[in-house]
Amino acid sequence: MSEVVMPRLSDSMEEGTILSWLKQVGDEVAVGDQLVEIETDKANMAYEADVAGVLQEILAEEGETLPIGSPIARIGDSDEGQGAEAAGPVSDSGLSLPGESSESSPPAAGASEEQPEAPAAEAEHDQGQAAPADGERVKASPLAKRLAQDKGLDLKTLHGSGPGGRIVKSDVEEAEAPSSAAPAPSTQPEGAGAAPSGGTAKGEVETREPNKLQSTIARRMAESKATAPHFYLSIEIDMGKAVEARAVIKDASKEGDVVPSFNDMVVKACSIALREFPKANSAYRDGKFELYSRVNVGVAVAAEEALVVPTVFDADQKGLRQIAADTRAVAAKVRDGSVTPPELSGGTFTVSNLGMYGIDAFDAVINMGQAAILAVGAIRDAPAVRDGEIVPAKLMKATLSCDHRILYGAEGAEFLARVKQLLEEPVSLAL
Repeated sequence: MSEVVMPRLSDSMEEGTILSWLKQVGDEVAVGDQLVEIETDKANMAYEADVAGVLQEILAEEGETLPIGSPIARIGDSDEGQGAEAAGPVSDSGLSLPGESSESSPPAAGASEEQPEAPAAEAEHDQGQAAPADGERVKASPLAKRLAQDKGLDLKTLHGSGPGGRIVKSDVEEAEAPSSAAPAPSTQPEGAGAAPSGGTAKGEVETREPNKLQSTIARRMAESKATAPHFYLSIEIDMGKAVEARAVIKDASKEGDVVPSFNDMVVKACSIALREFPKANSAYRDGKFELYSRVNVGVAVAAEEALVVPTVFDADQKGLRQIAADTRAVAAKVRDGSVTPPELSGGTFTVSNLGMYGIDAFDAVINMGQAAILAVGAIRDAPAVRDGEIVPAKLMKATLSCDHRILYGAEGAEFLARVKQLLEEPVSLAL
């Protein structure tokens, strides 16, 4: 019999949460079959079985969080389960007790008759899971389950538009919340909220448990700020020629072509500068400098109630259009919940852009395992002095957060100046 353990699904994963079992005890399992859906620190994904047989035992309940390497299930041959039933009762040591097989068979049968009640109890325990209907579990994505729970919807009443009838995010968003969902939050004892003076000065307080991704973000940002001595370098970049260059690219593009954004230009400029300044493309780890041979630029994307950083791999070797295509593809996956851990791993530097929200400048927190992060603001129409004259210009502020343990002031300044030079003369950003 083979033991299935909590797998390592990302390079930074330390533990995982069982979201839903895609196979049940007694089901045939083939190599490559999706066995269980697991929530990691970066994404939710289905784990595929690496052995074939019959799912003999599930050791980890849905909603349970376990460290890497912990047993979660056992898979054996089809005759192993039959042999176990015929062997009679088993002692605590795992050995069959002799001479008791005939007397013990009725209790075994009784136990099997009570077994179907277990999934119902599990469903009540895990509010985010769909309850079994007619012996079958409702198929839904983890994001759809959470949205349905928030809206007070019963997944059994929804029609899934995903593969195999799987309920996805859009199905839940289009569904109407039941009329009974409105008063549901009023779960306080009678009279508890009758008088405003009976509550706190802040009014009613709702406490929410963060999901695994939010918990990981909180922990890593706190660790980064506490352990990495941040310092900040700011610069103003004239984006006038970049605006003109993008307009030319847009006019020359055919229908269906991806038009690079200004953020794509920033990513490309950073990737070129990172190749020239390798300490910016590195990290301080365990008292040593780690210098990375690949330039993988992470692009911060606002996901639902979280911040996710997918990676543009080998950005220094890609043209603007390819960077734009890669960024759009992975950002779409982040927003629909289909991004995979490998797409969120391996970043050596990060670009965070809040310009689309009208933010002029901000200081970003460095991602663990990197030496710096560039915070990019909005492009503003502002006066500038050129050759002694005041002229209109399109200016953008950028702030580089540096880990002073590896990237010093002069090196960070030189890197940032190179990024400015590349953006102000965008002809160097080859397509």
